[in-house]
Amino acid sequence: MTYDLVIGDRAYSSWSLRGWLLFDAFGIPVNLHHARLYTDELPNLLKAFHPGKTAPTMRTPDGVVVPETIAIAEELASRHPEAGLWPADPRARAVARVLAAEMHAGFTALRSHCPMNLRVSYTDCLPPAEVLADLQRLETIWDWAREQTGAKLWLAGDYSAADVFFAPVATRIATYNLPVSPRAMDYVQAHLAHPSFRRWRAMGLVDGADQDFYRRPYPRRPWPGPVPLAARAVEGTGAENAACPYSGRPVTHVLDLQGRRIGFCNAFCRDKTVADPEAWPRFMALV
Repeated sequence: MTYDLVIGDRAYSSWSLRGWLLFDAFGIPVNLHHARLYTDELPNLLKAFHPGKTAPTMRTPDGVVVPETIAIAEELASRHPEAGLWPADPRARAVARVLAAEMHAGFTALRSHCPMNLRVSYTDCLPPAEVLADLQRLETIWDWAREQTGAKLWLAGDYSAADVFFAPVATRIATYNLPVSPRAMDYVQAHLAHPSFRRWRAMGLVDGADQDFYRRPYPRRPWPGPVPLAARAVEGTGAENAACPYSGRPVTHVLDLQGRRIGFCNAFCRDKTVADPEAWPRFMALV
């Protein structure tokens, strides 16, 4: 038995990003149950996850339903102390929990004005004073955390659940080109380059159609994270590998990377790889 996790659209559901990172970034296996936002899919799916009402909602191997990311983080940390979701040092762990709690409950102006959208990046979003105040508060607590723990990049030492909670904020700063200090931008760039985040975003780029709610009229710019290798989907099933690098099933869809044809078992496996080939170690092991 393993965990089950309900998620929404990967490109837009910031809470789902947090929930998934709590598993993927710490090596905890999970079965995903996906529902599209702003449709009947999510409420219908959650009927099997009572009393959950939002994505993400987790079900433990023994059948306990755990909604809310902060509860998911604590439950996984209790059940998997070896995974390192929270820092081992008591002082750093206390700081990390303070950070996660404030992020879970606050920054409503930033959330409202800049909803997560991993498919675009804008030159400017005209942030109002309330958003600028949220950004200043972020920098205050990030600097405080490093002063308390001596951390250099992540907030409490090694990557922890505290950083997971700020991953969607990092994407907002990247998407909306929000004004932050160079030190804060270094933290944002660390998130954009994190292997688990790169996998999530790659899937988000091909995970269903755009959601109209997230459209904004601002001028666009390239995504400020790592530049993916140039790959493209191609027709046919001829490939140098006979089995999908992810599932082991027969090849049905193919991409081209630098003249090499690599095959996959379905369009999603191929397309998430086209979106960011280097995000997928099992693919890169082939090339």
